[in-house]
Amino acid sequence: MATTLKQIQDQDSYQINGKTFTSRLLVGTGKYPTNESMAECLEASGTEIVTVALRRVNLDSKGEKTLLDFIDPEKYTLLPNTAGCYSAEEAIRVAHLARATGISDFVKLEVLHDEKTLLPDPIETLEATKILVKEGFTVMTYTSDDPVMAQKLEQAGAHAVMPAGSPIGSGQGVLNPNNIRIILEKLKCPVLIDAGVGSASDVAIAMELGVVAVLLNTAIAHAKDPLKMAYAMKNATEAGRLSYLAGRIPKKLYAQASTPQKDF
Repeated sequence: MATTLKQIQDQDSYQINGKTFTSRLLVGTGKYPTNESMAECLEASGTEIVTVALRRVNLDSKGEKTLLDFIDPEKYTLLPNTAGCYSAEEAIRVAHLARATGISDFVKLEVLHDEKTLLPDPIETLEATKILVKEGFTVMTYTSDDPVMAQKLEQAGAHAVMPAGSPIGSGQGVLNPNNIRIILEKLKCPVLIDAGVGSASDVAIAMELGVVAVLLNTAIAHAKDPLKMAYAMKNATEAGRLSYLAGRIPKKLYAQASTPQKDF
């Protein structure tokens, strides 16, 4: 009996600090036209891990609905995000807030250098990673595609390292696949592409490199039709992963006939 797609996917899981996931698409919650649209797109994407920027959540809403009311904590693993932090101290404070309010001790660590490029500050990011790991957080660290920094973050205890495919929200896709390949070769912890993808083909290419998952937000939230894009990203993630597992044919300079060259 032939193996079904569901059987392949059910057997193809990965772990982050001992917690198992099968969906290889992580989705953010910012920039959607409405919270209802966001919830619909999360469902369509098939994601299991949802990022939440604590700066966007009104924790003193006094009975009014907040972003968290549209995310089922029984269905999704919440991943608080330190987006908008520009120092290790600030990022650590946001992580502590997420833990204190009972949201999660998972954290997507993001320490940026400046508002124009939104590139990560390597020194502050490394410092924050060391501290949060020691404090018992499950740290998934956003970084550049620098293989050396990726190794240092793993050595600091990061439970997952997430190099950017390209600048946040740029939609440029994976600009330096060779660096991603080097990172994958050097690291033992899970490696995810985080940021910069804009289309389903970008996601498929990222997955074909061998990363365990892709994290995105703007590509769905700012699409002309976010719901259709959420479905597209789900399918692209699955197709890219299957393509990686299947193993592509070698690239060749010249043609090679797929049928016998002589008749029998």
